Amino acid sequence: MSEIRASTVLPAVRKPLTLHTADGLNLVGELALPEGRAPAATLICLHPLPTAGGMMDSHVLRKASYRLPALADLAVLRFNTRGTTSEHGTSEGKFGEGERERYDVAAAIEYCIEAGLPRLWLLGWSFGTELALKWGNVPAVDGAILLSPALHRAGDADLDGWAATRRPLLALVPELDDYLRPDEARARFARVPQAGIIAVDRAKHLWVGEPYVRIVLNEIVRRVNPAAWPLPTEWKD
Repeated sequence: MSEIRASTVLPAVRKPLTLHTADGLNLVGELALPEGRAPAATLICLHPLPTAGGMMDSHVLRKASYRLPALADLAVLRFNTRGTTSEHGTSEGKFGEGERERYDVAAAIEYCIEAGLPRLWLLGWSFGTELALKWGNVPAVDGAILLSPALHRAGDADLDGWAATRRPLLALVPELDDYLRPDEARARFARVPQAGIIAVDRAKHLWVGEPYVRIVLNEIVRRVNPAAWPLPTEWKD
């Protein structure tokens, strides 16, 4: 048995892919699937702000794709929104301030539907939470998990939309977040009766440190595939 560390990459079937948006762009992405078995559910990852370095390889999303197919039978789709670059490549287009990205979110959802992937959950981080809240409240989506929601671009009207559909929302809010801390998050999300708020002690906006990554991944799995929770900290070689 080996300890699962920050750099651990567990077995999965990893496929590069291209998403095609309704406004004619090609977006770079990757799908990670469990080896030898069907996924129990699907995460569609929406990355942090690309103008501040956010991308599909931002560490929490990368570690989700490295671990969760093997540990929790989850399919993990990551992609670069328009104009965003990572080691996987650069997506066409330019940053759309969270508005034109509606087509990017729709393209990712459509890809998952066409691929027959089960139980689609959005996993947004920072800017990605804005995209989830603004553009992800659609019938094909089971729910959304929000890491470090800022609620800058998404507003009360978007929250009211989620309240109306009763689609599940879970927000993980760092105690020391730069933008929205737990007390304010509870107040802002109070208008969404089904929203859960988990305050994470001593965590910061970027979730740096393996203990915080493990908290995040465990809470994702507890919501999306509780049969695989809690996640192991070791892997049989």
